[in-house]
This record gives sequence, C-alpha cells and structure tokens, in this order.
Amino acid sequence: MANILIVYYSRKGENYWNGSLKTIAKGNTERVAEFIQRAVGGDLFEVDTVKPYSASYMTCIEEAKQELRAKARPEIKAFPEDLDKYDTIFVGYPNWWGTMPMCMFTLLERCDLSGKTILPFCTNEGSGLGSSERDLKALCKGATVLPGLSIHGAEAEQSEQKAAAWAKKSI
Repeated sequence: MANILIVYYSRKGENYWNGSLKTIAKGNTERVAEFIQRAVGGDLFEVDTVKPYSASYMTCIEEAKQELRAKARPEIKAFPEDLDKYDTIFVGYPNWWGTMPMCMFTLLERCDLSGKTILPFCTNEGSGLGSSERDLKALCKGATVLPGLSIHGAEAEQSEQKAAAWAKKSI
C-alpha cells in the first residue's frame, strides 16, 4: 500500500450552493478529503491561510479573483512535514476562477514533489477541474499527475461512494 498524504484547502461557512448561498459547518473539500482517507488511509493535512478570506462568500471570491490576477502567493500557516515518507499525495481544493485557490500554489511551489504521484480532487458548483490539472503538472515538476476527481459541492456530503471508488482505483 502506498504511503498517502491527503492535503487540501476547504472553505467553511458561507458557500455557493445550487444557485444560492448557504452556511455549512464543514467545507465540501474537507468532507471529500475525509471520505478519501476513510477509503484508502493516509494522513490529512489542511492548508490554512495566515490572512483569512472574508466570511462573505461574494467578497471571498472577489479576493480570490484579485489573488489570481496578481499571481499572489498568500502566506499559509504551515507546510506538511517530512514529505519524503509519502509517495502518493491527494491534493484537494475548491475550484475558484477555473483553478485552485492561490494558497495551494503557495504550498505546491515550495514542496519537492518529484517522484510522487499526485491525485487532484476538487469541489465546484459546475466548473469541474478547470485548468487545475494542467496547473498541477506545471507546479509539480518530476511528479506524475493522474486524472482528477470533480465533485459537485452541493453533493459533497453524499459523495463518499464516488470519492472512495475513485481513490481506490487511483492508487
């Protein structure tokens, strides 16, 4: 069995949900990360930004758009320790403006992932993986980036079977 790390960024609180706003206690991507861990094991690592995004979803996505346009690299609170012990890394995130939140770029640019297998998964409200798989291939030099999993955010809570089947097939 592979030594697995599941690294993810997830938004709790106010989220876009089937065309309207809804407050959720646990982020959609976090939920899927937990389903993957339940299916294949591994360690969970949640990415957290030093400067929090706005509690307002609409303001948050504007902040995310500004970061994307500026190619910003928001500071994150911590990085996973001892990546050498992992050979398979699941990378999870919401799709913001067609790719990963820029804090995931901060993380991935600072990690040597050569020789690792990268398995992306994202939650979204209809935009799928966007350009994130291509972005991951550019960021994770020397790693093998396999096809990712897209989960409709409003269905994340009911996605355990889908996430588990994908994770088991992918490792």
